[in-house]
Amino acid sequence: MKKLERILASKLLKIKAVKLQPSNPFIWASGWKSPIYCDNRKTLSYPPLRNFIKLELARIIREKYEHVEAIAGVATGAIAQGAMVAEELGLPFVYVRSSPKDHGLENLIEGDLKPGMKVVVIEDLISTGASSLKAVEAIRADGNDVIGMLAIFTYGFPVAEEAFKKAHVELTTLSDYESVLELALATNYIEESELDALKDWRKSPETWEPKSSF
Repeated sequence: MKKLERILASKLLKIKAVKLQPSNPFIWASGWKSPIYCDNRKTLSYPPLRNFIKLELARIIREKYEHVEAIAGVATGAIAQGAMVAEELGLPFVYVRSSPKDHGLENLIEGDLKPGMKVVVIEDLISTGASSLKAVEAIRADGNDVIGMLAIFTYGFPVAEEAFKKAHVELTTLSDYESVLELALATNYIEESELDALKDWRKSPETWEPKSSF
């Protein structure tokens, strides 16, 4: 396991931004049953962790995207972190709504981007990738170039990986589902007997059902 992924997985588990309950799953808005709960908004309440995430995102952008001209956050989860990264890098910041505002200018993108700007998008969580790539489409439709996306965490669904590949978007994440599972097992957060069910969920999250016992 890579060092950064392991460090952040540990921090997310510690503050319960990530929880694992394979025998008592959470229910997503889509109706999917999930053995994992992830709410990266909780990281904003912990200044050292908030700063750690900001600095790591900024470091990766400096290393991979030296020609970046603006940062965009995906509403609502990545607005705060995206703004902090933009501040760290001294770059313009915008955020992309999930749908156009229903009054005033009916903006989908809040803030100013000059046509042709090279933009890095910040996201908090990648599940299927649909909402994240919708933000990419909005920025591109506005006449700008999305040169990459960074996220705090990804479930690593095959459907998401395929969607990003098809959209020609390079995705980099600070931590991932696999790292959480490995660390959770190493620290006895989960039992070895629960591991197969947790791995099966990622393969077919839309049809996954918890086992009656482990």
